[in-house]
Amino acid sequence: MKDNSKGAIAMRSALRKTRSFSLDPAVLSEVERTKGTVSASERVNHLLKYALEQERKANLYKESALFFADGPEEREERRAFQKASLKTWERE
Repeated sequence: MKDNSKGAIAMRSALRKTRSFSLDPAVLSEVERTKGTVSASERVNHLLKYALEQERKANLYKESALFFADGPEEREERRAFQKASLKTWERE
């Protein structure tokens, strides 16, 4: 198999837009310290993608918690439905 990692990196770079953001000096220092063999830009992109995914998951968790939050009246209705369902299954 042929390794196209350099071509893939060049392709990704060609598709990116250049933007300017201000970074806290401590953040920039940490990016530089942890970037390894990739560029600081690659490291920042990786971290941002990770953070955005974490944020998306946290929002889904909150949304699901709200969806499944039961009020007392909903529990009573659910129990009544379950009892009716059990009676139906017993008849069949």
